[in-house]
Amino acid sequence: MTPTYTFQHAVEAHKHGESSSLVTQKLLSELRSTERLSLLDGDVPFYEGLRGILCDRYNRVPFVMGAIPRLEIPGIRFTDGPRGVVMGASTAFPVSMARGATWDISLERQVGEAIGLEARAQGANYFAGVCVNLPRHPAWGRIQETYGEDPILLGEFGLALTQGVQKHIMACVKHFALNSMENSRFRVDVKVAENVLHEVYLPHFRLIIEGGVASVMSSYNAVNGEWAGQSQLLLTKILRNEWNFPGFVISDFIFGLRDAGLSLKNGLDIEAPFIQQRGEHLKPSLDSGEVDWSDVDLACSRILRKQIEFAASSAPRPKSSILFCEEHRKLAREVAGRSMVLLKNDTFSSDSGPLLPLNTRNISRIAVVGRLANVPNTGDKGSSQVFSPHVVTPFEGLKAALPHIDVILEDTDCVERAKELASNVDVVICVVGYDASDEGEYVVPSLASDPCLADLFPPANTAEEKATLAIVSGQASNGESGSALEVGAGGDRSSLRLRAQDVALIKAVAAANPRTVVSVIAAGAVIMEEWIEQAPAVVMSWYAGSEGGHGLADVLLGHVDASGRLPFSVPKDESHLPYFDIDATEIIYDRWHGQSLLDKLGKEARFPLGFGLSYTTFSVTDLRIGASGHGDNSDTFLIHVNVANNGTRNGRHILQVYGLVEMPDFPSRVLLGFLPIDLDVGQFKHVMTDVSVRPLQRWVAGEFVMPSKEVTIEVAAFAGDPNAVRGSTSFGKSGLLSAVNSRL
Repeated sequence: MTPTYTFQHAVEAHKHGESSSLVTQKLLSELRSTERLSLLDGDVPFYEGLRGILCDRYNRVPFVMGAIPRLEIPGIRFTDGPRGVVMGASTAFPVSMARGATWDISLERQVGEAIGLEARAQGANYFAGVCVNLPRHPAWGRIQETYGEDPILLGEFGLALTQGVQKHIMACVKHFALNSMENSRFRVDVKVAENVLHEVYLPHFRLIIEGGVASVMSSYNAVNGEWAGQSQLLLTKILRNEWNFPGFVISDFIFGLRDAGLSLKNGLDIEAPFIQQRGEHLKPSLDSGEVDWSDVDLACSRILRKQIEFAASSAPRPKSSILFCEEHRKLAREVAGRSMVLLKNDTFSSDSGPLLPLNTRNISRIAVVGRLANVPNTGDKGSSQVFSPHVVTPFEGLKAALPHIDVILEDTDCVERAKELASNVDVVICVVGYDASDEGEYVVPSLASDPCLADLFPPANTAEEKATLAIVSGQASNGESGSALEVGAGGDRSSLRLRAQDVALIKAVAAANPRTVVSVIAAGAVIMEEWIEQAPAVVMSWYAGSEGGHGLADVLLGHVDASGRLPFSVPKDESHLPYFDIDATEIIYDRWHGQSLLDKLGKEARFPLGFGLSYTTFSVTDLRIGASGHGDNSDTFLIHVNVANNGTRNGRHILQVYGLVEMPDFPSRVLLGFLPIDLDVGQFKHVMTDVSVRPLQRWVAGEFVMPSKEVTIEVAAFAGDPNAVRGSTSFGKSGLLSAVNSRL
């Protein structure tokens, strides 16, 4: 019998004005009970799907959850991220932390739009790559997938990515919440005070929810004793009741919940990505009355409504020629160049000026040295790995940019060879840092180290199922595919310093040639104390994507200004960081981390939050603090300043606005907003920008309140900038009360 109302009927009706809620209920009424349950987990049997990601490749094609062909329901068709589309042969953009270093949300929105197009072209309708977990400690192995240490950076960049992606498909923000440890993520219970949770670890999620993200992914860890994937506090009280989130929640993969029925009752809509715990336990829970069919229908409604809304507004599927196309490679190169952070740039004499940008008129031979100099190195090999057709290495980028100069590669990791070469060239580019063996997502845990996780698996009955279970238990996968996920691979960094061999390489080549540039490939803070004084120039060059080598060359040669700024602080010593136990089963998260902890301890950063040098100089004057926003912008106020380029090159200044207030158990300085400004030589601009008051708010008795004290506003080049222009203001419950402007 042909159904009277299909998914396409619902989509067309919504296009013609019927509410999404109404058409969703009409469609839901057509579903049989078994079909309703099938919406709540994946479509592929557990061991079949698990074997695919262990022995073939993770996310080669979309993971499908809840497709019902009888009613033309496409289901959630999942692709991972965030450095690009994990499926197929897509464009690898710089990792999210590198994109955070651009401090340019307009550029991030473009990245999101490109990702949305490439995902849609490959059959996905859902991108789970908006990762905004706050990296409490820089050793976090997955730090490359997030944007920085500050909630304002995380929220603004996550929202921009969401907005770009959702021009084409649904976006998912993750991992909700307090997920910033890898090795212990399947077992750790994060203890956090209510005010710290709302003031530090959730504001960025809240902003993205308010911005209309379609979906949320829960995290593996527990929060205050509740597994996040079945947390009533997170998924119902905060997400649904306080924030009025209308979308659906999906679990993190395979290990994302511990109780099928409880997870549904507490607000988890989909168990991802296969038929697993819910397939085995949910129907018995319904039969016993532990779970009610109204819980099922509520979850089904959320899932179907978002699919209908996006299908009704989506354009035709793009052609596959959009993948890794020239336009997207050009964008990846632009982002890579904008992300590079110039940390040090020594001047040799008043005549020659700083080492960077390189003056090619005086160069005939350049050495590119280091084990990573000619390696495609776009990040870890976990769930965010993108398989681009080609990755431009640092050596390839410089070779292409300097066709008339002899560019010599020495990547044997031999210090003596590199030193000898360095003494016989004009300039040395020394490439050091990390790769996937040093840091990354702890993708698939070995059951040998986490045996309790085996309880989450269905029984293994066939020979192939038992063989798959054996792989997860720690046996080799026989190398069936180099693109498969490796059990037990990845994890948190064991050291925040460079390898001893890298340090020796830097010192040797810098001693042999004073025109040495150190390019550091990493995703988080690297402690540089044992070698920074010997390095004439240092560039943080990140996991910079498929066009990273070109982006690095663009900055070193001055084709674009060095405009990247650190999205985190770099301490001088590990003791200046929060407590971090890689194997913790329980840990306390307080508010103190990154720049705020350094300020609290009175410790000077090697490089503070927001730091980065330019090839030109800027001045900021005449601060005026304008009125507070109204309506949707009631949590903002307006900043006016004049900005001038006083140097000899065109450049980009990153305007950073901080708020300073004296309150107990509160940071002395918080980031309120930022804006990149492009200025030609001698150009002057009057700039206006909205900044947020939310970082100044305290969570008291279940609501946010503004400080009653005077707040100093700094417009700076980095946190603690001594040349910042300052003003002061006061706030009341209704917003800005008064302002005193322009004082240095």
